[in-house]
This record gives sequence, C-alpha cells and structure tokens, in this order.
Amino acid sequence: MKWYAVDLGYSGDLEFWGNAGLLHDIDFEMYPDQHCIKAAELLRSGGADEALIHAVCSHGYGLTVDIKPEHEMEKVLYAADELTGLVWAAAIIRPSKSVKDIEVKSVKKKYKSLNFAAGCSRDVIERGAAMLGWELDKLIEKTILAMRSCEDDVIRACGTEI
Repeated sequence: MKWYAVDLGYSGDLEFWGNAGLLHDIDFEMYPDQHCIKAAELLRSGGADEALIHAVCSHGYGLTVDIKPEHEMEKVLYAADELTGLVWAAAIIRPSKSVKDIEVKSVKKKYKSLNFAAGCSRDVIERGAAMLGWELDKLIEKTILAMRSCEDDVIRACGTEI
C-alpha cells in the first residue's frame, strides 16, 4: 500500500496507506465469518481514527459489509487485496518462488484459470479495477510492482522463504 501511495501521488499519506494495508485483515483470523464487521470494534478499542476504520472495513464491500470504498486508497485496497493472493499463488509455483520476475501475462494466464487460486474472487478484482477506472492489466502490473517493492521485507518479517 505504501508503494501505491507514492505511485498515485499520496506520499504525504504514506503511513495511513501503510497502516490500512497492515491492519485490513485484523479480524480475519479470530472472526472469519465476521470479517470487516468485527474490524471496526477491534480498531476502535485500539484507538484508531474513523478514517482508518472506514478504509479497513470498506475492503469487505459487497461481501460482508455495505461500506463502500470512497477514497482512492480504499479502492486500491479493495482491488488489490484479492489480487495479491492470486499473484503470490502464481509466484510460488515458479522456480524463483518470487514476484520479482513474474510478468503480467503470467498472472493473466493463471487469472483466466478459475480453478487456480479459486479463493481469490475475480469478481472483486474486476469491480475494484472498475472503481479505480483501470483496465485489469494496469491493476495487475501495479500490484506486481507494489509486491516487488516489499517482498524482501515480508520474507524477513516472516522469517522464512515464500
């Protein structure tokens, strides 16, 4: 999300974008059936402001909540959340097991195979791209670039290879 903030001209809101990305699944592990519903309660109890709560909860729009993504950051989070899962899945079956050398055409090929990463909703990805006014290829390309920018940090934080 921080990469997107810089790319889209929101460098001054870098931490906000990063925090939304970091916290967007805060309720998923404990409350998978109430994802994006329990998030508001958890974030409020931690002192989060309403803008962050709206951003986090809006990525469940049309799935579990009726909180529509309004800000460009919320639309990016909505669109990229599902897509990152598909991109990671496509990356880990490659010899490099990395997003550093994956290309849009490779992701598109896997995207078209509905059995591949079946849990990643193509409908949500497409609705998110439409919300942003982007073609699917543009969303995939930007998401790959965003993931490349932090892959090493994610691996270090997890203490393991992908």
